Amino acid sequence: MRRLSIIFSAAILLTATGISCKSNGQQAHNPESGQIDRTPRLTEVINTEKSAFRIDTIFSELENPWGMTWLPDGRMLVNERKGEILVFKGDTFTGEKLSGFPMTYVRGQSGLLDIQLHPNYEENGWIYVTYAKPDEGGGSTTLIRFKIDGNQITDIEELYQTQPITNSGVHFGSRIIFDRDGYLYFSTGDRGRKENSQDLSNDMGKIHRLHDDGRIPADNPFINQSGAKPSIWSYGHRNVQGMIYDKENNRIYSTEHGPRGGDELNLVEKGKNYGWPVITYGIDYSGEIISDLTHKEGMEQPVHYWTPSIATCGLMLYTGDKFPAWKDNIFAGALALTHVARVELDNGSYAHEEKLLERMGRVRQIAQSPDGYVYVLTEGPGQLLKLVPADSQ
Repeated sequence: MRRLSIIFSAAILLTATGISCKSNGQQAHNPESGQIDRTPRLTEVINTEKSAFRIDTIFSELENPWGMTWLPDGRMLVNERKGEILVFKGDTFTGEKLSGFPMTYVRGQSGLLDIQLHPNYEENGWIYVTYAKPDEGGGSTTLIRFKIDGNQITDIEELYQTQPITNSGVHFGSRIIFDRDGYLYFSTGDRGRKENSQDLSNDMGKIHRLHDDGRIPADNPFINQSGAKPSIWSYGHRNVQGMIYDKENNRIYSTEHGPRGGDELNLVEKGKNYGWPVITYGIDYSGEIISDLTHKEGMEQPVHYWTPSIATCGLMLYTGDKFPAWKDNIFAGALALTHVARVELDNGSYAHEEKLLERMGRVRQIAQSPDGYVYVLTEGPGQLLKLVPADSQ
């Protein structure tokens, strides 16, 4: 297998006393320790093992950005967790937002989450979003799709609302990807109840697989198992907030939060159990032992894990030509430890890690633009950054 490289973001280690240094919006604006070193400038060259680049600060007035995608007309959409979708034109925010998005359950880590275009967007116009939908008793991660007319959202269709609905404010996931056959995958967190992840009768702590219109594929692994949710593709996850599809090798990779330590990079496969909370490399925030086991028959080992926790979030496979040395590398963000690391995989095994972009903020998402640049969303401070090759004019 071709060597893969992964860039992971990590830096200021927040205290691990309670709710999470992982994705709490208030903590994003008030880091518990450390200060951001500097404001990125386009003229500043950053040299790394594989590439040299500069950082262009596109926008620095975001609050809690979550996802981003590009439309064929050149506009870029950026999700704010509070329920807004901002519109950028030519790397400029003009103050425009999409109107007509549904009411959003915003509590703790919930809100408007990921956004992705349908692979055939130019033919069908569908945009997919995961968000926390308010409902009686709280809210739940919900997958919808819609179209747009100018900046107006139209034709909203709800494809899947996860169950059960609770008033918990933690662990909603969520990321969306499509594979080369057109199947859609989206992730959910365990909603703060560890036992949910091993329970196939609920949707929490899982990765789900659907047709693009929300139908359940006939070959899903648990479709014929009594009591199991038929949409489940894999389970035993804690809170997957990074997910990518490697088209060349037909593989899905995800990153998920551990508790205090034990964040994981996983190769996600059909019907597999990823162990949470039966096996883990982390401990509880209180210091209590969650499990004495790190291995168990029938449960998957991560490709790599991080202790202390880096609070993994966002994942990208680079396929562009602006950074040739990064071709086929995987980039990921981290929230708690705000540096960037490049992790190489050799035949699927962990090989090497390089730290980059230390103390740039809590990295929420990384994405490749259609023209091959790398864009990074951070919170605390809330910024949209663009990585530009050092020799670019």
